[in-house]
Amino acid sequence: MLALTALTPAAWAQKGEPPITALTERSGGEIEPERAALRLEHVDLDLEVDAARKYLAGTATLTLRTSARQTRLLIDLDKNFHVSAVTINGKPLANGTWRNPEGRLTIDLPAPVMAGGKVVARLAYAGRPHEAVNAPWDDGIVWSSWQGKPWVATTAQGYGCDLFWPCLDFPAGEVKSIRMAITTGGGAAIGNGKLVSADKLAGGRTRWTWEAKNINPYLVAINIGPYREITGSYASKFGNKVPLHLWHLTGKDQQAAGLFAEFAPTLDFYETMIGPFPFADEKLGVVETPHLGMEHQTVNAYGNDYRKDATGFDWLFHHELAHEWFGNQMTAADWDDFWLHEGYGQYMQPLYGQWREGEARYAAMMAEQRKNILNRQPLVSGRSRTSDEVYQLEKGGPGQDIYYKGAWVLHTLRYLIGDKAFFDATRRLVYGRPDPKPGNFKPRFASTPEFERLMSDAAGRDLSWFYDVYLRSAALPELIETRAGDQLTLEWQTPRNTPFPLPVEVQVDGVLQRVAMEGGRATITVPAGAHVVIDPMARVLRRSQAIEAMQARR
Repeated sequence: MLALTALTPAAWAQKGEPPITALTERSGGEIEPERAALRLEHVDLDLEVDAARKYLAGTATLTLRTSARQTRLLIDLDKNFHVSAVTINGKPLANGTWRNPEGRLTIDLPAPVMAGGKVVARLAYAGRPHEAVNAPWDDGIVWSSWQGKPWVATTAQGYGCDLFWPCLDFPAGEVKSIRMAITTGGGAAIGNGKLVSADKLAGGRTRWTWEAKNINPYLVAINIGPYREITGSYASKFGNKVPLHLWHLTGKDQQAAGLFAEFAPTLDFYETMIGPFPFADEKLGVVETPHLGMEHQTVNAYGNDYRKDATGFDWLFHHELAHEWFGNQMTAADWDDFWLHEGYGQYMQPLYGQWREGEARYAAMMAEQRKNILNRQPLVSGRSRTSDEVYQLEKGGPGQDIYYKGAWVLHTLRYLIGDKAFFDATRRLVYGRPDPKPGNFKPRFASTPEFERLMSDAAGRDLSWFYDVYLRSAALPELIETRAGDQLTLEWQTPRNTPFPLPVEVQVDGVLQRVAMEGGRATITVPAGAHVVIDPMARVLRRSQAIEAMQARR
């Protein structure tokens, strides 16, 4: 997803129509034991989208396995949808055996399902889905048009998959496989994974069927529009080929061709720095949307109007593509670990700037991000949280710090432990192994404690002092400088006055040295009158009174 800076407070107060309940708006967080015991093995969605009426109707067949005895099913689904029929293991249930007053569909099972058992639930539902008013910072369906033709997209990261299909709306609700058929009266319907068929139906309608594997429920996406398609193939350095697809609006052929030309060099970067593209057996897909963007697995939403900035590349395309590794291949085990998605996703753009142009571009991009760090709340709380509890400052979360502070934490950690250790640990975090190759890994869940362990192991030393300050404290460490004669003393002050042995580079009359700061303090000798610059390459995330003053003037 994208950082919060583009969203005004007034926009947060707006609500789409029809309204949704607080339960539907909630995604993740503490989960009832019986819901937590469920896993989705397969989902079959058959949807019909009527853009003129802003209406969605469909059937959903959910194959669930449970690790605990179940006498009822708790399925997330917006109550704006009327559920007209339910079958369990092929047998219809009587009316009254299901209910959905607040967005948690409760189905009474005709017989208990034992631990280790499987149940197949088929639901028929229809209604007018919640409409996003400022997507992707709020969620729902975006009803738009292009040249008089329907242009439709979904977003669901914040509020969850239950906005348009019955699901398990928490990170572990990941689906092993999904088949989604989308019937529409005009334009192409683009979804996740592989296209299975596009069948012509009566009345000028077409039924587009897509299949995907190992997908987090918020990543499932519907896109409908008057699209043209650009296709190609990327020869991976790992010996396989990656299908490339870009669906763009009619009339934008030239602009879209320019974006498509970025696909291969961007993949070169990611595959070299991190590892193989995770979904090569499906596709790298991008679809133009009537909102800015979202990391929908294998079909990333793109709405940046083909604009490049001073970096010479499209940051929006690059950021959302980063999430194929950081978010889709490696998914946060809990939304409290959200910064692993967005911190890495944000950091990859300066790294790409460094890859393309060198240190000056990297430093400039990191400096631009530094101005947006707020330090209101710690990046992680250590408890289960909802997406909005993390993403919104108003709800006590770190907000945009999961992007900018997350990126700077990674930047400083990379300086501390070196490139080899940093990227080795990152690779293990993403793939679960040090030697990823096509076919030897699957999407996985990761957590902040795992990140900490991997980085410490790669560094060969305990880094808990680093994590305690940068991840579990809101305020930044402050470097206090004291100069007396030819003695310069540097001392770290941390929020809880804990030891903080983070080394610092010091430049004395043009000569650079790295000061160890054992115990969080060091004294070095400098000639009287020498010109001293602390941390000249801005390698360390620390308090800046200048930035605080600038932020206070906003």
